[in-house]
Amino acid sequence: MAVERALISVFDKTGVLEFAKRLSALNIEILSTGGTAKLLRESGLRVKDVAEFTGWPEMLGGRVKTLHPKVHGGLLFRRHLAEDQKQAREHGILPIDLVVVNLYPFEATAAKAGLTADELIENIDIGGPTMLRSAAKNWESVTVVTDPADYGRVASELERNHDTSLPTRLDLARKVFATTSRYDGMISTELERVSVDSGHVALQAAEILPERVHIALERQQSLRYGENPHQAAALYIPAGKSPFGLAAARQLQGKELSYNNLVDLEAARSLAAEFKKPAAVIIKHNNPCGTAEQATLRDAYLKALACDPISAFGGVLAFNRKLDAATAEEVAKLFVECIAAPGFDARAKEILAAKKNLRLLELPPEGLEPERELQLKRILGGMLVQQSDLGQLNPAELKVVSKRAPDDEEWSTMKFAWTVAKHVKSNAIVFAREGATLGVGAGQMSRVDSVKIAVMKAQSSLQGSVVASDAFFPFPDGVEEAARAGARAVIQPGGSVRDHDVIAAADRLGMAMVFTGMRHFMH
Repeated sequence: MAVERALISVFDKTGVLEFAKRLSALNIEILSTGGTAKLLRESGLRVKDVAEFTGWPEMLGGRVKTLHPKVHGGLLFRRHLAEDQKQAREHGILPIDLVVVNLYPFEATAAKAGLTADELIENIDIGGPTMLRSAAKNWESVTVVTDPADYGRVASELERNHDTSLPTRLDLARKVFATTSRYDGMISTELERVSVDSGHVALQAAEILPERVHIALERQQSLRYGENPHQAAALYIPAGKSPFGLAAARQLQGKELSYNNLVDLEAARSLAAEFKKPAAVIIKHNNPCGTAEQATLRDAYLKALACDPISAFGGVLAFNRKLDAATAEEVAKLFVECIAAPGFDARAKEILAAKKNLRLLELPPEGLEPERELQLKRILGGMLVQQSDLGQLNPAELKVVSKRAPDDEEWSTMKFAWTVAKHVKSNAIVFAREGATLGVGAGQMSRVDSVKIAVMKAQSSLQGSVVASDAFFPFPDGVEEAARAGARAVIQPGGSVRDHDVIAAADRLGMAMVFTGMRHFMH
């Protein structure tokens, strides 16, 4: 059935003029409203106002434009049903075969500073979603376009066949319902900011954790497999948004990514992002097995590798600087799965090209930003939601609790080790010296065992090192084990009922101890 009539009403006018010209060239009648009609007319296209088509003017300050039976009847009547055809004729309803609509930018409006409740509410699109839903429900007969990226595809099909194919119409209808679902979810969340006090409507600050969390995702790419080869997996990104962060990284070479690759890459990226000076991070099974911050990227990598070279085999690397040739030459000596960096210089790419399976991911400009979105984790029958851990050390709140205060070098290393411990699975213990990790104990059921494992994993002397603990030491034994290995200073949250005993052990052993008042559990 040839397309005879199109209704075009868009806020985002990207590409709409060229699309409308292609429709006009096919003698498709164009109905339109407001600014869209003005744009098309000024370009010489013949356009009929929807008000003329329905016989009713726009009213209520523009709230009612397309909410009319002649519009929705033209979209919804079933062309193959005789009774629908009969009623359409009786009421003067003409078919509308193509709808081109996108919505008021509610999300962008809601993010504006100084927004009022009235402005928020007036930017809730009513006519647009209603037309989209009507057209999408009748997708067997009506083509509906809400994404300018689909203009070319639809125009080409119309130019070939004067109609679109059934699979195309179904695909576009699915996209519509995904769009309107996400749009309504945003509105629902933002309306939680609206308060009413003595009849006065106002906006208040958004809750950190909203009453409802609406998640709309679209598949960006299929992955090799999930945590295991028998599990299917894919990468999804927020619907209606451009990819960002690790999800926007450009893969320069290597095999297809797996679920585990991306989990480890995010762990590596997020830790590398913590440092200001050149830093290298080596991740194995979501835990850092080596991290260093040095004057050069090459030195940072070599010191990170020296922490645990055995575990580094088959690991994932991240750098907070463009990867240079000198660093690439060292990396090429080790088997690694993936490397993420904000760039790779030409010679570094040449060196690493010899490792054809090695995945190189170039991070976008915001690829080293901290994760600020809510974190979600499934449990059977529900979802756990929390803020991202953006806690940073506040120098004014650090408390020296031992008789001996840390020296300048120990202070510097404490801050480095504490940063790394934040990214180690609990119970987390990190030994460090001179901007590099020496031993890491992760994920043990008792803290003293994490200390013992970190000591066991260390490849060099721990004499004069600093040890960081992501949560308090419940007993003196962990501090005693660290001192026995050579640690001279401890940074930990404090807060145990046995803090007095732990501090006494540090004093007896001549250790400096600092309480942060903040823990960094990561499960």
